[in-house]
Amino acid sequence: MEWKRIELPLNDEVIRGLRAGCMCMLYGKLLTARDKAHQRIAGMIARGEDLPFSLAGETIYYVGPTPPAPGRIIGAAGPTTSSRMDPFSGTMLGLGIKGMIGKGKRDLETKELIQKYKAVYFSSIGGAGAYLSMRITASRVIAFDDLATEAVYELEVSGFPVIVACDMYGGDIYEHQV
Repeated sequence: MEWKRIELPLNDEVIRGLRAGCMCMLYGKLLTARDKAHQRIAGMIARGEDLPFSLAGETIYYVGPTPPAPGRIIGAAGPTTSSRMDPFSGTMLGLGIKGMIGKGKRDLETKELIQKYKAVYFSSIGGAGAYLSMRITASRVIAFDDLATEAVYELEVSGFPVIVACDMYGGDIYEHQV
């Protein structure tokens, strides 16, 4: 079992080298956004408002981390079900995100958008929030702090395990044997 080391932020060259089923370890900074953050971002864009951060080139982790225990950087930080973010995929990819991390299948439209925008969807380990939190070396809220655990965080990750679930070529581990 060979793991591919991926430095964030993602770029087109790295994404071109990723195929469904590839096991990766992520290093660098990524952003978090769950349902409420996606709704707020879409609403702001629809109203012509500027976002308080840029999404260009970012990887978004669908997670709502729990509060940290004393002395910890972050609480449990396991992925949430990605299909709930599918209605927002066009907006988010249009704003320049290059990667998404969650768990579970994506709808056909999202998979087509991943191909169109030359992006990647990674699947992470559901039910392993405590383990994944140990791969997060820094955490800070950058927007929407009123959303509590669904605020947008910037996380620094080191050796964060993911699998390429949907690649820019149409590969999908949930649909095809890899």
